[in-house]
Amino acid sequence: MKISDLKLIESLDCLQDEFEDADIAAGYTSDLLSDVMANAEEGAVLVTIQAHKNTVAVCSLAGVGAIVVCNRRPVPDDMLEAAAREGIAVFTTADNQFRTSAMLSQHLAGCPAR
Repeated sequence: MKISDLKLIESLDCLQDEFEDADIAAGYTSDLLSDVMANAEEGAVLVTIQAHKNTVAVCSLAGVGAIVVCNRRPVPDDMLEAAAREGIAVFTTADNQFRTSAMLSQHLAGCPAR
């Protein structure tokens, strides 16, 4: 699955689409940015409620290629600007982190959720 494939998932809205279309290697769900830095795999998609530019900085350090902000939290312009500079895709969803993580897990395994 590629980052651009996330655009095809009905429950996700792409807010920042200036990114290198890399493969998604894994997913990681966390709201603790030090945890993301220490444990997220390079090439992962991050599922979180942390909607601020520090999230982008941590994802850049960890090699995370996409962020999904859950619970329809507002995403500030400075986060989107930072993500564009770093080439990190940003998506939003109305779903919570559990549902989003489960859905992405199924997509990564090749079994799209209904």
